[in-house]
Amino acid sequence: MEKVAFMKRFPGLLHSWDSLAGKTVEAVIELKSKAGSAVVIFTDGSFTVIPHPSTEPYELGEALTAGRQYLEPKHREAYAEHDRLVKKDKDAQKSARLSNILGAIQNNVDQIPELKDKLKALVKEWK
Repeated sequence: MEKVAFMKRFPGLLHSWDSLAGKTVEAVIELKSKAGSAVVIFTDGSFTVIPHPSTEPYELGEALTAGRQYLEPKHREAYAEHDRLVKKDKDAQKSARLSNILGAIQNNVDQIPELKDKLKALVKEWK
């Protein structure tokens, strides 16, 4: 949630059509996550995601990645923070997966006695 909140207030993100008036387009990059969507980057470092500036987090994340070469020189600190939050998010997902796996083992070891032997054999394979 922290990452999504940060992306929604990313420097240069335009939230209304009126704010595009007078801007010069530097690049338009098609986004693969949703047909017909793109990130439009302006020469002043501002950007928007079309077809509508109220974008979904996955679109905004892809837009920040796709437009990085144009936006990062103008928003270095924001990209450093975004990178930190992306890593934090990935670490949290990894931790949650580990917790789920260990929970599944603990919840099933009594009902499936051979599970212990299978796990021991698997650990021996890794050595």
